[in-house]
Amino acid sequence: MKSLNVAWIIIIAIPLFYLAYRFYARYIARIFQEDDRNDTPAVSINDGVDYVPTKPLVLFGHHFSSIAGGGPIIGPTVGMIFGFIPVWLWVVLGSIFIGAVHDFAALFASVREKGRSMAEVAERTLGKSGFLLFIGFTIIMLLMVSSAFLGLTATALTSLVPLKVMGLESSQTLLKTELVEGVVNARIGGIASTSVIIITLFAPLLGFLLYRKGMSAVLAAIFAVIICLLSIHIGISYPVSIDPKWWMVILSFYTLVAAGIPVWIILQPRDFTNSFLLYGGIAALLVGTIAAGIKGVSFNAPAFNIAEGNQRLGLIFPILFITVACGAISGFHALVAGGTTSKQLSREGNAKRIAYGGMLMEAILALGVLIAVGCGFAFKDYMDIVFPTSPGVKSNPVLAFALGMGGLMHKGLSIPNYYGAIFGILLVEGFVVTTLDTSIRLNRYLFEELWMVVFKNPPKIFRTYIFNSFICVVLMFLLGYYNTFLLIWPVFGSANQLLAALTLIAITVWLIFKGRRYLFALLPAVFMMVTTLYSLVYLLGQKYLPGRNYMLISADLLLIILALGVVWLSVNVIRRRKVKPN
Repeated sequence: MKSLNVAWIIIIAIPLFYLAYRFYARYIARIFQEDDRNDTPAVSINDGVDYVPTKPLVLFGHHFSSIAGGGPIIGPTVGMIFGFIPVWLWVVLGSIFIGAVHDFAALFASVREKGRSMAEVAERTLGKSGFLLFIGFTIIMLLMVSSAFLGLTATALTSLVPLKVMGLESSQTLLKTELVEGVVNARIGGIASTSVIIITLFAPLLGFLLYRKGMSAVLAAIFAVIICLLSIHIGISYPVSIDPKWWMVILSFYTLVAAGIPVWIILQPRDFTNSFLLYGGIAALLVGTIAAGIKGVSFNAPAFNIAEGNQRLGLIFPILFITVACGAISGFHALVAGGTTSKQLSREGNAKRIAYGGMLMEAILALGVLIAVGCGFAFKDYMDIVFPTSPGVKSNPVLAFALGMGGLMHKGLSIPNYYGAIFGILLVEGFVVTTLDTSIRLNRYLFEELWMVVFKNPPKIFRTYIFNSFICVVLMFLLGYYNTFLLIWPVFGSANQLLAALTLIAITVWLIFKGRRYLFALLPAVFMMVTTLYSLVYLLGQKYLPGRNYMLISADLLLIILALGVVWLSVNVIRRRKVKPN
């Protein structure tokens, strides 16, 4: 099946996604009794800082940018080690029956609970103990998210690619170059660095025009696209070159600042701007795939590569299901839905398109990534970049995707490799930074909630955003600085998927309390709980204990204990209530 035409991956998936959105999402909306006559928290509270009624186009851009981040790109790229068929099956079936259900249900439950986080929703059903267990678990998970992406971002923003890999001669003048051990390399990461800086600097202006001057969403979209194009043009001419360690420091400082200021100043307009890069990337991947399919392009990667995947990454069950998180299901999405999106939703009728639809769009992106990496360049080159064996060489899945996209664009649309590769790395970089600032902001919320429960009257400093953000940033920096991406990603994936399972459990109990149908949430919860707990035990025994990595050993054990505590509480609560037949 290695010679399978790449277009079939999309041709089969798109109708399945349409049917799921058309019928299954509507079924879930009926269970939650969707009604536009109900005021959402954004309307009823509207404090101008966190609770802000937002235009659907702008909110979708913010939500999609936040949930997507680099996850649906990194996960399928790394998961390709098992072969493209297992990844395809997990993305399609996982997103329809687990991931989109999780996102939609989490958003609706939060909206009905006045924009409260999933930890607070858990408190309503599981009590104070459930809240503490849930919030402790979530804080650790977000720490894993931010630390994994901090190191990954710093590596990708400094990526160097040999000119010959991009199909360029050493005499070319388009890209700035750097000589490394006698090989001329393009400073492709520097282009992304410049673009990230420019988009971030323009974000406050766009936010001001949208929320203080009443600019229409259409004009804002045009302005955002111009900013994107300008940032790319300047990046090609003036790529920023910063040491990876300094990038980690700069990004940590940026997230510290971004975590506390109103969402409309940086977070939302920055995500809105970046979303157009993402939309453009998805369109390019789809058009490139169809064009490549017409030309008969097939996969270079094997359909099944389970033996080598087991050896390099770990057993396909459970490792595939925690490696490919975003694109199939991700607990991080519930934090976004309950942390920011539920506070900005202007009417309940928009929830389906933003949550369920957003998850399906993320799955389409994941499939586009799968195709690009699978056919865009040689599988041997993929292995050298993502699973390097040379001493001192770090895994760089962002670069692998960029090169894959360059190859797909060239094979499908006859666009030179370097244009596609440049766009590919730009596509990723804006979103890994988005993942960082969103996760730190969400973790700040959680610490603030935690102190209110732990202390009857929390010290004043514990209620300040700078104190809570500082804790999150310092922990993120230390964990990201002292651990490699391939070490952190599996435990992050386990924590992320386990949070999704816990969210589905909390929603199941919430639905039982409301007297609603609940099997659509319970069955995915059971599958994810079994898978992820097994993955944590597997990682502990196979990787962290033998390697004596005490930091990750502690995180792994804590996650297991906290998750089992939530499950135990949930079972007891359900047993004490008379549950109606589903």
